[in-house]
Amino acid sequence: MAKIKDLASLAPAVFIALSAPARAAGGISDSPIVVGTEKLIGDVTTWLMVLAPVVAGLLIIYFCIRRSAADEMDTKKWNTRIIAAIVSCVGAVLGSATLNLIIGYYR
Repeated sequence: MAKIKDLASLAPAVFIALSAPARAAGGISDSPIVVGTEKLIGDVTTWLMVLAPVVAGLLIIYFCIRRSAADEMDTKKWNTRIIAAIVSCVGAVLGSATLNLIIGYYR
């Protein structure tokens, strides 16, 4: 029984003595995960800059059609929805352009 305790206490020392330090060859910037994430963010921001105005334009057209058929109380609601669509479009485009600009500094 004493021999098992001696081996158990000796095991951590053996693992530490036989371990080799791990180092990245090219750093973290050359990692496939980092490179892939940069490309993914770049592609998503580019698509968002294209799709956000298209979707917002379609929504604004829809809201204008609904507003033209609405009464006075509903017209105010449709006007606020049109303004929200415009603000959301501007926010999405500015956000994606800013993120794309920030990612550009890491290339």
